[in-house]
Amino acid sequence: MAELTTLESLLEMGFDRNRAEKAVASTGNQGIEQAMDWLMEHENDPDIDEPYVPPVGNVLGGEAESQSNAEQPTLADTAEGGDIIFDQNDDSDKQPMTEEEKREQVKRLEELMRVKQAERRERERAEEVEREKQRRRHGQELQQIRQKLQDDDMKKLADQRRREKMEDKMARQRVKEKIARDREERAQKFGGAGPPSTATSSQPAQPSPSSPTSQGPPPTKKEYDESRIQVRLLDGSTITTVFKAQEPLAAVRVYVQMNGNTPEGQDFTLLSPYPRHVYTELDMEKPLKELGLVPSAVLVVTKK
Repeated sequence: MAELTTLESLLEMGFDRNRAEKAVASTGNQGIEQAMDWLMEHENDPDIDEPYVPPVGNVLGGEAESQSNAEQPTLADTAEGGDIIFDQNDDSDKQPMTEEEKREQVKRLEELMRVKQAERRERERAEEVEREKQRRRHGQELQQIRQKLQDDDMKKLADQRRREKMEDKMARQRVKEKIARDREERAQKFGGAGPPSTATSSQPAQPSPSSPTSQGPPPTKKEYDESRIQVRLLDGSTITTVFKAQEPLAAVRVYVQMNGNTPEGQDFTLLSPYPRHVYTELDMEKPLKELGLVPSAVLVVTKK
């Protein structure tokens, strides 16, 4: 039984002649299976339906352009198994196929195409499954990278906060140490010198013989070495503490700055309500004893 050529088989199966010629030419006329594979793989190409232009000297099923080309076999005359059938010389040897033979061959080719299409669908499903696995694997790797970056950022942020807290604590400690040093320096500066002596002579005073009341020792005034200071703040609340009598008034102001609720940067001054007296910058260097704030006193914070 005569066999249909690859081109004829494709045409009998319903493929467009332009596509069939491209498939045969692109596969080198190696058989119907290769041509069908090529058509299925390239059916969605944008140029699949553009007119086919055969190479010079290679006409698919057409007339020869020259005497030399007429002697060459065309792809349309090439059998599926590779046997060459010439247009003119071998037409007498080629037996025409009956309609039944054509139907049988087309049926066989259609079955082959269904098998090819099933294999292609199975291959595409396997490729899709593999792509999905790769996508999930890449997604997991990306999530792990993001989680690691997030953990690193959180760790850096925690380290930065710890450093800031430590620096804050050290700064406060330095301020407290400076205040303590200033207080000690003021205490040493003003605490060593006592009030000037009013005695004009080193000789002891002789009791007056005519004064009968001078027989006993004169009463002595009690000396206080501490002062209890109560400070009324701007909001009406009070704070109370004890200072040395020789500490300067500036120590009280520093204490208010550290322990009061005065806003940072707010300049203020101190005053005595009874009798009313506003203390100046010169008063800040004077001891509490000299200012009459011993053994206790009430001061009021006022804005400048």
